[in-house]
Amino acid sequence: MADADDVRRLALALPHVVEIDSDGFDFRVADKGFVWSYPERQPGRPRVIRTDIAVLYVGDEAEKQALLLGEPDTFFTTPGYDGLPLVMLRLAQVDVDRLEELVTDAWRMRVPESIVGR
Repeated sequence: MADADDVRRLALALPHVVEIDSDGFDFRVADKGFVWSYPERQPGRPRVIRTDIAVLYVGDEAEKQALLLGEPDTFFTTPGYDGLPLVMLRLAQVDVDRLEELVTDAWRMRVPESIVGR
C-alpha cells in the first residue's frame, strides 16, 4: 500500500522536479504538473485536499479510459476532469513499485525533450 510519503519520495527522485508549496503534495517539471494531491470539491462544502488520492497526468484520453475501465477500484475521475488527460489514483490500492511506474510515466510525459535529451 502506497501513501503520500511514497509519492513525495518517488517524485523528488526524478530529475528537475520541483515541489510546489501546498496543503498536500504538488510536483512539477518545467512548470508542468505531473502528480498532485486531489482537491476534492463537494457542493456547499470547502475544498478538501486529499493526500490519500493522487491526480496523475496520463497523456491522452485513450490512456485515461484504459486505466478507468481496466482498474475501476484503483482509478477514477470526476466531471471536473472531463476532457483532461488526468486520473485520480487511490494510493491504498497500489504498491510502491506500481506507484513508481505511474509517477515516472507521468513525469516522462511532461518533461521537455530539451531537459532529458531524448
